[in-house]
Amino acid sequence: MLQNLELILQEKGVRPTAMRLMVLDFLQGQSSAVSLNDLEAHFLRSDRITLYRTLKTFEDKGLVHSIEDGTGSTKYALCEEGCACAPEDLHVHFSCSKCQETFCLPMSRIPKIPLPDNFTMEEASLVVKGLCGSCATKNAMRLQGDEA
Repeated sequence: MLQNLELILQEKGVRPTAMRLMVLDFLQGQSSAVSLNDLEAHFLRSDRITLYRTLKTFEDKGLVHSIEDGTGSTKYALCEEGCACAPEDLHVHFSCSKCQETFCLPMSRIPKIPLPDNFTMEEASLVVKGLCGSCATKNAMRLQGDEA
């Protein structure tokens, strides 16, 4: 497992330090995007600056992408294999208004937006907001209980 993590980092041109390996391992185990605060809560003895620099290195090397989901806290998710974080790789994100988790929807691509001459796109973001599957189920169960 550790060798696999080292190989992933090396393939992206990232030197595999102990912290980077731990952060990558943590990110691989997540089903939703995580914030710097989430990492801090998981790695209690780690320095916030080191965690932030690790995330920025991962982002610069195309290992993770950042998501501004409107919560005021940037979140990070692992890029899919083969992703170059190019415009054609951009996908929609879903932000749950109840649990505050943000999910990548890689099958829902952000369409190419025609721009006027001399305009250059630097980034694009599309965040759909609502209830995730888990929260929607809990909400429906609560409503059914209220009807009884």
